[in-house]
Amino acid sequence: MTPKILVIDDDASLRRVLEYNLQEVGYHVLSAASGEEGLQLFAEEAPVVVITDMKMPGVDGMQVLKGIKERSHETLVIMITAFGTVDVAVEAMKAGAYDYITKPFNRDEMLLTVAKALQLSGLTAENSRLKAELADKSDFRTIIGSSKGMERVFEIVSKVADTDASILITGESGTGKELVARSIHRYSRRCAAPFVAINCAAIPRDLLESELFGHVKGAFTGAIKEKTGKFQLADGGTLFLDEVGELPLELQPKLLRALQEREVEPVGGTKTYKLDVRVVAATNLDIDKALADATFREDLYYRLAVIPLHLPPLRERQGDISLLLHYFCAKYGSNRVKFGSGVLAALTSYRWPGNVRELENLVERLLIMSGDTITINDLPDKICNGATAPGTSPCSGNVINLPDEGYSLEQLEREVVAYALEHNLWNQTAAARFLRIPRHTLLYRMEKYGILPPSHTDR
Repeated sequence: MTPKILVIDDDASLRRVLEYNLQEVGYHVLSAASGEEGLQLFAEEAPVVVITDMKMPGVDGMQVLKGIKERSHETLVIMITAFGTVDVAVEAMKAGAYDYITKPFNRDEMLLTVAKALQLSGLTAENSRLKAELADKSDFRTIIGSSKGMERVFEIVSKVADTDASILITGESGTGKELVARSIHRYSRRCAAPFVAINCAAIPRDLLESELFGHVKGAFTGAIKEKTGKFQLADGGTLFLDEVGELPLELQPKLLRALQEREVEPVGGTKTYKLDVRVVAATNLDIDKALADATFREDLYYRLAVIPLHLPPLRERQGDISLLLHYFCAKYGSNRVKFGSGVLAALTSYRWPGNVRELENLVERLLIMSGDTITINDLPDKICNGATAPGTSPCSGNVINLPDEGYSLEQLEREVVAYALEHNLWNQTAAARFLRIPRHTLLYRMEKYGILPPSHTDR
């Protein structure tokens, strides 16, 4: 269920801009043209977050805030105030408002404020789902995404988290397989028991059996004392077998037996131990090829993949890049970071071989090296060379060059407007003439897409 956000503003133009920006990232937006209408809509629809203008004829923002708090103390209210009246907004926060944004507001700052408000309410901008709908079975505060592929992941996780079915998570490196596994455990009936993870590719082959099943003293050279294996450590909880596709072929029958019989026998021992363990496995290999090549046992695959779960690569969920970008900025403490023209387009066009992990590392590095304003020139060459940057592709010269996999029309329009402004040294009249549109239409597009001159310092 997508969270509802109510926008209350008597300025029709600003209200439409807010609606568009919020809907673009996946929120369900309600709107009202007055305080009276807003309070009525609030009573009928029960939105999670309300964004209201401070100054309105009739019922103003402070009265709206008071009326909402009387009905629902949990609802978070964000106030919109004009620059120079911040003291009024501070008074509103003392009266119970969550935060405020000043006009003219920066699109990215506004979205980040809303995302933080939803997070505080137990929601995330990445999945747009209420915890109540998922029966508290999904913690997606760190799993960000609103694309169809990620919505499918959230749907499966919510259904299977509280079962004992084995799950095989597939996906490229860096897509967040362990993060999903931990969420499955956290919202299962086993959440109070251990979550034990082992990377099957990181342990030498001759030690992996002992790591999984344990060993008795004297089982092999160097076994000077008894060792408890990961299966026993995870008893009652969840065992996460990361990179299970790298498991040596000779060890696969023993793992299969442990899964089938729910018991293990330590290396060198004669006693078996009955266990209650839920297994979640993950691999970045092409599992169909591994089965065809007989490097992975088919019977083990079907035992592990009772529930198959595939995580899409970042290049197939380009719409989530903006959400992830703001999440990582907030994670590393830069809530007010600004992105120059072309940055988001460049990041969206890049193929991201390292997926979400690569994006997170890039954001951390950019925040350290570039501060609170990130421009296209701050991005690595490998991103810019294959990306859509202002003044080059897709809108440089007289030819529009679009990638084979397609391109967002809205992003293309944004890039064209940004290019026209840069080409005309940010002279709005000249840029409007260049685009053959009225100046007020250009101003609307600039506000719609949050396009600001490089020297602009919006507060």
